[in-house]
Amino acid sequence: MSKGEIMQHDILSFAALLLSVVVFVPTVFFAIECLVGSTSRRGAPSRQNRRRPQIAVLVPAHNEELQILDTLRSIQGQMRDGDRLVVVADNCNDLTASLARDAGADVIVRVDPDRRGKGYALDAGVRYLGLLPPDVVVIVDADCWLEPGALDNLADMAMATGRPVQSRYLMVAPPDASINLAVSEFAFLLKNRIRLLGLAKLGLPAQLTGSGMAFPWTVLRDAALANGNLVEDMKLGLDLAQAGHAPLFCDDAAVSSRFPYSKKGLETQSSRWEAGRFSLTAILLSALLDSRTFRNRAYLALVADALIPPLTLLVAFLLLALCPAVLLATAGIAISPLVISAISILVFDIALSMAWWRHGRRTLPLHTLANVPAYVIRKLRLYPRHILEAGEAAWIRTDRNRTR
Repeated sequence: MSKGEIMQHDILSFAALLLSVVVFVPTVFFAIECLVGSTSRRGAPSRQNRRRPQIAVLVPAHNEELQILDTLRSIQGQMRDGDRLVVVADNCNDLTASLARDAGADVIVRVDPDRRGKGYALDAGVRYLGLLPPDVVVIVDADCWLEPGALDNLADMAMATGRPVQSRYLMVAPPDASINLAVSEFAFLLKNRIRLLGLAKLGLPAQLTGSGMAFPWTVLRDAALANGNLVEDMKLGLDLAQAGHAPLFCDDAAVSSRFPYSKKGLETQSSRWEAGRFSLTAILLSALLDSRTFRNRAYLALVADALIPPLTLLVAFLLLALCPAVLLATAGIAISPLVISAISILVFDIALSMAWWRHGRRTLPLHTLANVPAYVIRKLRLYPRHILEAGEAAWIRTDRNRTR
């Protein structure tokens, strides 16, 4: 074998080894979260007769006339004397504002087409609340409903710890949806509950995942909210962790929402979330080059968690790393990339299987597993568009209209 061939083999071996290691690291983090999150949960902490803090519930809304009343009734059913309900009708051209006002909420009408987004709506709401600050602010999206006890549990935990708190925020399929959403439900359950449970049991903070977030007033009043980031909730959680206010997960407070009825609505929603995730990647990678990140354990944990690719993309990376590893091993050039890739796939499969067995069998019954390949292919087909849209920042309402 010539020196040129040896050098070529060395380069190929190094490239395959590097790829397998790069995929191995987030896979291990993913597996640890899933495995720990799938163990028996701890008992709920007792409230120890603490005073119930005064709450302001802030509801950012953009053209949500179809859902807003159900959301407000859900919230009002858990409010107490002294609590406040504030709706920010942001750039709406429907009846959202008038319906919310008639339902008894304080309503802020915000019109600024050049500064659209949930972050701008929250900023307007927090500035309004600053005139008469509450103890705790709970943010609930305008298309969600609270499960019993959610408001009390969120407020109590935020007040007791002095830290932001994220509820168990899940999405369910509408009863008459035109598409099969079992796989999407499980993927959402995996990201928004199982992995967050794992982080909590490891004593680590939680990502902010959107609706059902509680903040002590002293933390939220100084937060940088006015931005149009497509994943403004995750960014807010990272910013707060960097500032020393890392969010916690409260599994005893549940908030639910429904997936869109149509395939188009689901793809719009998915595109918005994942384009936003891609837009944060450069910031997260640069954080790993900053020595201050490694001195802030909570922030480092959230950065590492946020760099775990979405489930379907992680599957694609595992297969991508496996293919050259198999070729090099078959050719007798290198075996280590194949060993690492095989371990990655094994760890991934064990963790995912345990998470499904412990939490997901009802959401994703055995007979629906045949839908998984089609789900993965559909998601992978959309990723190029998500990457192209990563720089865009707009509040695009998800289409939740029923198909005819």
